Amino acid sequence: MSNDTPDVLVLRSDTHGLPAREYADLLDEQLPDHDVLLARTPAEEREYIEHATVVSGVDIDESLLERAENLELFAGIAAGYNHLPLDTLREMDVAVTNASGIHAPNIAEQVVGYVLTFSRRLQEGRRRQNRHEWRHYQGHELMGSTVTVVGLGAIGTAVVERLSGFDVETIGIRYTPEKGGPTDEVVGFDREAVHDALARTEYLIVAAPLTETTRGLLASAEFETLPPDAKLINVGRGKIVDTDALVSAIRTNQIDGAALDVTDPEPLPADHPLWDFENVIITPHNAGHSPKHWDRLADIVAGNVTELSETGDTETLTNLV
Repeated sequence: MSNDTPDVLVLRSDTHGLPAREYADLLDEQLPDHDVLLARTPAEEREYIEHATVVSGVDIDESLLERAENLELFAGIAAGYNHLPLDTLREMDVAVTNASGIHAPNIAEQVVGYVLTFSRRLQEGRRRQNRHEWRHYQGHELMGSTVTVVGLGAIGTAVVERLSGFDVETIGIRYTPEKGGPTDEVVGFDREAVHDALARTEYLIVAAPLTETTRGLLASAEFETLPPDAKLINVGRGKIVDTDALVSAIRTNQIDGAALDVTDPEPLPADHPLWDFENVIITPHNAGHSPKHWDRLADIVAGNVTELSETGDTETLTNLV
């Protein structure tokens, strides 16, 4: 790595407990014709950004952007981007990319884990193990079930691919049903189509981003439509589900259980009722964690840096926001 004026700057924020140093080293290996530098302090961020054409990090402060004289691309290291100062970046004519897709394999694996935990009642087995209790219980079969996936982006598609060996029926719900998808059936977000799908669903997997369309998508009416043996799995965003309606649905046996990697509110308060249900699995928004995070992201960003330096065209960048 060069120690003077980088044209590729990695900001100091780590993610998922993975140090940004590893990411900067990977970019340096893949971009031998560029000077890649990690800013370790706020002072270094202010100094190095003056010359950088590409900056990558979780977020970027507007006061830092004021010092960016040559910036052409901000490469976000998360799938979400609504937290970024997009208006300012647009005014500066700076392209923005995100990390869409890099979390798909590990999140999909976690979803399959949730599904199998429910279908084979592994939590009940664990409870009996904790009591040293050798007593049989009846598991279920996933085969023949109907699985509905809300959102058929990279994550939803990866989920469907991994479930394809289990001989399940699949329904996809997406903004553009005319595009089709990997599921046996694809519908849009109009209310009648959604409720028709929910009425046939045993495993409902939410893998969509939070938008005006998906905010509060699953509320009291939707839980009433779901069959009483249905399980909800949410790896999208907490606010897609009305939490009070979910608690009520669990309490009154309207649905059979839930696995939540995301909640509303988040973090989930220690005294929240969702913690206490035996048929609810809660993980602390870590389905996206993977030791391959930096490798996959570095491949995308290094490719974009090369494309930008060779063509100067931002419209062809991967994951352009």
